[in-house]
Amino acid sequence: MIPLKLRTIAEITGGTLNEHADPDAVVGGFVEFDSRKIADGGLFVALSGARADGHDFAPAAVEQGAVAVLAARDVAAPAVIVPRVDRRAGDNSDLAANDKDGSVAAVVAAMSSLAAYVARELTRNSGLSITGVTGSAGKTSTKDLIAAVLSTAGETVAPPGSFNNEIGHPYTVLRCTETTDFLVAEMSARGIGHIAHLAQIAPPRIGVVLNVGSAHLGEFGSRENIAQAKGELVEALPEAERGGVAILNADDDLVAGMARRTRARVVTFSTQSKDADYYATDIELDDVARASFTLHSPGQDPQRVCLNVFGAHQVSNALAAAAVGIESGVPAATVASALSGAHGVSVNRMDVHTRADGVTVINDAYNANPDSMRAGIAALGYTAAARPGVRSIAVLGEMNELGSNAVDTHRELGDELARYDVTHLVAVGRTEPMRALVQQARARGIATSTASGVDDAAARVRSILAAPPAGVEGWYERSARDVVLVKASNAAGLWGVAEQLLAGHNLRDGKNQQN
Repeated sequence: MIPLKLRTIAEITGGTLNEHADPDAVVGGFVEFDSRKIADGGLFVALSGARADGHDFAPAAVEQGAVAVLAARDVAAPAVIVPRVDRRAGDNSDLAANDKDGSVAAVVAAMSSLAAYVARELTRNSGLSITGVTGSAGKTSTKDLIAAVLSTAGETVAPPGSFNNEIGHPYTVLRCTETTDFLVAEMSARGIGHIAHLAQIAPPRIGVVLNVGSAHLGEFGSRENIAQAKGELVEALPEAERGGVAILNADDDLVAGMARRTRARVVTFSTQSKDADYYATDIELDDVARASFTLHSPGQDPQRVCLNVFGAHQVSNALAAAAVGIESGVPAATVASALSGAHGVSVNRMDVHTRADGVTVINDAYNANPDSMRAGIAALGYTAAARPGVRSIAVLGEMNELGSNAVDTHRELGDELARYDVTHLVAVGRTEPMRALVQQARARGIATSTASGVDDAAARVRSILAAPPAGVEGWYERSARDVVLVKASNAAGLWGVAEQLLAGHNLRDGKNQQN
């Protein structure tokens, strides 16, 4: 964060200093809401959670090196005490879901005000360029690719993992300093107005919309409503004359239609049409579903890109990242090199490891919605298809927040598994949507079992891997190259299955190992 005196932070947030605070003390380090991560000069944000209240850790945070605490009530440490805020009626945001007394909303509102001040100051005085990314699927992967590209041109800040909501967004903005050239902001929404709010905190110059799918359909009610929310990003962009650029997926009609909602210059990307500004040709996948393609961009020579991230859907994400880079002044050749060298940095997202015995585990268990689930199943199917005679095992948990479509959407996954010739399904959980998936998978001839949780699922996969496929000669050599996909919504914690399957095994060096 840029250096600020406590008296200035109090003015920005509308707070008051308690008796322990020195008005002239300067916060010059990072803002943290985990007291264990505080470093000298930092500001500790006291958030209340289901298991702990950050206010209780205020003294420890100061002992650790924090200059002061941003708090909703007085604490026995130097603090800026922020005012309570009115809660919005019907608020279904992540923040509201975990805020019992409004204290979290108060502290996050203050942190957002502080982040907005920092973003404005850096944009005006240091030329900070802000890129916002949204979409129903692929935000985090694309954010990582954009950061890899922009890092070739200057110091770049991007959120760790999926810090894309009311808390994670201002936290990421406050990682920026006077030497930061680029900020990549991942933006999610659970309702109309959420992305507009995030864009007010850190006004983007470039906005990327990837797709409009079915994630959070239960909250929004329709894909058209989801498109309305995602399009708030392009509405927030400055006009073209001030450098605003909207980067839209031409392969998604609802995204392409957002062009009429922005004052910014519109550029498009596509994996299907050469009429887009940025497009891919000659797409190929290797034996672990990593894509190579030729990148075409306006006014520059075609460039060959060989991705180190997994799944055919990453081509579209890479095109979006390429567009951000080139529109930010990075040469196409540099963009292609950066994309080819990029590895996924967000954990449990298309994280592919191949054990020494040849078994490949695709850990995409951080989250799931219908679009990303189909992409994961496609990656599983393609990887297995490159290894004739092996088993493809899908370990799937429930996709949350689908509302009245949940049962039908899970049932359709059974057809998707059959489409890619997946041989085995281990379904984790026995909810009504999961029962629909199991029923359909069995009807499509897929060997299916149900598991009660992580340990049970891992045991069932190990049993499948150990058993010889019926009628297959040389079964050990073949089964040793089996492929496992682990995927579910975040609450299921299914990354534990992947961890158990990899534990105690050496991993192959070289191209099959993802770090």
